[in-house]
Amino acid sequence: MAGEHLHPESVSVELSGCSKEDARIVFDALCACFSSDRCAEDVPRDYHEVRPTVWLGTYDVADAHEGKRGPTRLQASVEADVQGGYWAIERFRSTLDSLFTVQDLSMASGDQERELHVRLASR
Repeated sequence: MAGEHLHPESVSVELSGCSKEDARIVFDALCACFSSDRCAEDVPRDYHEVRPTVWLGTYDVADAHEGKRGPTRLQASVEADVQGGYWAIERFRSTLDSLFTVQDLSMASGDQERELHVRLASR
């Protein structure tokens, strides 16, 4: 259908306040569900011992995989900022709910985009 893809289908994810191991667990779980600019060899690293590190990834929610679904184990909670169009955010959020316990910290809605700030924890 020609007019089927009128909404932005990518979601950007920014992880902070977590270990590089937990960042990898989150990104691996999301990569099992959606295509991404993060590949399997793209391992999160700490770049500075003092300043906090932020890891970024972009996911195409229109290209969903039937990957590993279900609870994912984290060592500690992870904060995630997620940005994208309304449709993409809704679809992405339902996937997060299937993988993690998700606590909403804040939400902002704009004309074309929505931003979520959530805390992810093991289910």
